[in-house]
Formats: sequence, C-alpha cells, structure tokens
Amino acid sequence: MEILRAEHVSYSYQSKYQKVEAVKDVSCSFEQGKFYAIVGESGSGKSTFLSLLAGLDSPSEGVIYVQGEPLNGMDRDAYRLNRAAVVYQSFHLFPLLTARENVMLPMEFKKISRKDAARQAQKLLSRVGLEPRIGGQFPKMMSGGEQQRVAIARAVASGGEIILADEPTGNLDSENEANVVALLKELAHEDGYTVIVITHNQRVAEETDHVFCMKDGRMEQAR
Repeated sequence: MEILRAEHVSYSYQSKYQKVEAVKDVSCSFEQGKFYAIVGESGSGKSTFLSLLAGLDSPSEGVIYVQGEPLNGMDRDAYRLNRAAVVYQSFHLFPLLTARENVMLPMEFKKISRKDAARQAQKLLSRVGLEPRIGGQFPKMMSGGEQQRVAIARAVASGGEIILADEPTGNLDSENEANVVALLKELAHEDGYTVIVITHNQRVAEETDHVFCMKDGRMEQAR
C-alpha cells in the first residue's frame, strides 16, 4: 500500500547571492513495509527532500501526498507527532531527560498519562534491544549506538507509520551501524513501517529494498 507520494515536487530558496534550486521536479512513491535509501553527494538535495517529506518545509511546486491526502493541507506539527517521525545523525535527545523520559515525550504530548507512558517507553526500549538499566540513564552516559536506538524508540513512540532518518548511522562505528540498520529493516519488514533513510554509506544502501539516487536536485531510482 502506498503511504507517501511526491508529484513533480520542486523546492527553491534565495541565498545571500543567488536563487538555489535544491529539489527539481521529483516524482516518486513509498510503500508500507518497505525500507528505502536516498543516496547522493553532498548538496544533491536529498536532505532537503527528506525535510519536505517530514513537513518541515513546503514544496515551491508540486504536491506531497500522505495516503492520498495532500500534506500541504494538513496540520504539519500533528503530522510529525502522529504519523511521521524524524531520526537524526546527531540523535537530538534531550540531555536533561533520561532515555525513558525521551521516549515518553511523544506520548505525553498526546495526553497519555505519565505512568502509562513510562511503561510503554520501557517496552519500546526493550523492543530496540536496550537493557532495562538504560531507561534510567541520561544521553551522556550512553554510547552513540545506544543513543540512536533511543532516538528510534522515540520515533516509534509517536505511533505513526513513517520513519524518516537523516544519516542515522553517520556517527556510529561499523558494529553499531549494522545493528541500527538491522533494527530499521526489522521495523519495516516485521512492523510495517515505511522507513526512508538518507545516507552516504553504500553498505547501508545495500541493505534496503529500494535505492533512489539524487543528483543536482533530481531523483532517479537506482534499484
């Protein structure tokens, strides 16, 4: 089932010196339960395109559809809270919150009681392969791989069906990279998420179901 579709999407902005066409007439679609990679050199437009899929920016031209509904007609904050979560290379965990409290945040925004959110957060931390003790630790006490797993658990806690990950293994060693990629693949294939990763890493791209390549703002399907 198709979850996301971009139709003739372009995005441009005015820099200090010139107009930049970051995304040019991109059309593609993403299905439920599939693991996708978008690859390309720095400046190719891939991270900008991911931000459009996340509703962090709006296309200058074209439309992004979420299960047939135009994203530009939605409450984009609600879209990210309820349907699409973003995972970043630098984790973006709140340093003064424990791992469990970081995962609880999306649930608390939805008015789930703190007691129930804490219980569900602990289950999610176990789901992403973290030991129970990690729940009470602060980000600075964790390894990079552990922090990224917490970030993924927080994304799952939103209860949505889309995970958008921008270089999620960029700060990880090869062992943790493999573990995180395996987790994202599992979330797609076993739990039915649509998982889209931006990556420079060919090893990561090879593990996905479909690879899109961006160059100079344009998109083509490589595999």
